[in-house]
Amino acid sequence: MVDIAANYRAIVERIGEAAARSGRHPGGVRLLAASKSQSIEKIRAAVAAGVRLLGENYVQEAAAKKRAVPEVEWHMIGHLQRNKVRAALELFDVIQSVDSAELARALDRQGEARGRAVRALIEVNLAGEASKSGVDKQQLGALLEEIGQLRWLKVEGLMTVPPLSDDAEKMRPFFRDLAGLRRKYEKLDAPSVALKELSMGMSQDYPVAVEEGATLVRIGTALFGPRKA
Repeated sequence: MVDIAANYRAIVERIGEAAARSGRHPGGVRLLAASKSQSIEKIRAAVAAGVRLLGENYVQEAAAKKRAVPEVEWHMIGHLQRNKVRAALELFDVIQSVDSAELARALDRQGEARGRAVRALIEVNLAGEASKSGVDKQQLGALLEEIGQLRWLKVEGLMTVPPLSDDAEKMRPFFRDLAGLRRKYEKLDAPSVALKELSMGMSQDYPVAVEEGATLVRIGTALFGPRKA
């Protein structure tokens, strides 16, 4: 059996150590449990251990889980199709994977229909991988400018999923790049954009991400153990 509480404590400790190495306060980094393919029992164990943010990749899978575990904040961390926007906003508190003006406008319309702001992050595809979603970093500024004119969509930061590697140090340039993009655009004169969050780093590389400025780390395997295929 996986000891999720022990895993949680170990992750929090490593986050604290990485924050200290970079002169940051550990309270500036939050752990988001990536619960794709994990059972409700494991999710409840994570919440009991201290997890307060949960992330899912698919709308349909998240629906049953949120009904069972409603007391935490739920984030959409997978690609969101425009035809799933309405359903997603019934489930998720934050959409971390906005990657186009069309999706942004669809979320804004649904926010208006509900009479409440839609919290979001922009996903940036730093490596230009065709297999992954995310806006190209060269187009990020234009997307932020356009979103800045929307009323109901509120961008809180940036997210990225770098190419997978067993060597965490190979991830550092990508994390550093995303932090640089935040610095570049954080003073953008747009009421709907406030880039306070950097969602980057997963089980294999989150200490490096924290050293480079991550405020949200998305942890699955290191917390829950290997997931089912």
